[in-house]
Amino acid sequence: MTKILVLYYSSYGHVRRMAEAVAEGARTVAGCQVEIARVPETVPEHIRTAAGFIADDTPVIDAARLAEFDGIVFGTPTRFGMMAAQMKQFFDTLGGLWAQNALVGKVGAVFASTGSQHGGHEATLLSSHIPLMHFGMVIAGLPYTFAGQTEKHDVIGGAPYGAGTIAGADGSLAPTEVDLAGARFQGAHVARLARALATAGQRAEAA
Repeated sequence: MTKILVLYYSSYGHVRRMAEAVAEGARTVAGCQVEIARVPETVPEHIRTAAGFIADDTPVIDAARLAEFDGIVFGTPTRFGMMAAQMKQFFDTLGGLWAQNALVGKVGAVFASTGSQHGGHEATLLSSHIPLMHFGMVIAGLPYTFAGQTEKHDVIGGAPYGAGTIAGADGSLAPTEVDLAGARFQGAHVARLARALATAGQRAEAA
């Protein structure tokens, strides 16, 4: 089985909902096993409660397990045009995997939630690709074969660099059906690529 991980951080639920859609899409690809997990929270519980963060019972991933997967899709909110500190903190713990080249050749992708259309949506997606390249991952975006990203009548997230949603400055917006469709598309896209690469690798080893 080709193993896909959807790994996210979510404060108010937007990224978690997108993560669920990414996983739904990946599960449509035959021969793929899909898991959802989140990165550890770094904000104290009393601050989370005061800020209205969601309660999230999704399992926290053990960083060492990333090497088990053939494709990993990372989801993050935007914080001042970049990934959230919680996701960056998690990346900063992966030095051991980097030193072992444990993620080289695996498919990596990113999706994001941003407060506004011009609040750093594409900057977050693009800059989040940088650590994946340092890990040697093969980057997958959101191809224009997903025509929903050219929608012009509604406020939507996403770009060729990855799926996304616009939460609104107060977080009151929910992912649109176009946003969720884009997430499902990206999940299936990553799963197909990961399966193809894993299969090719197995054939090369057997030759």
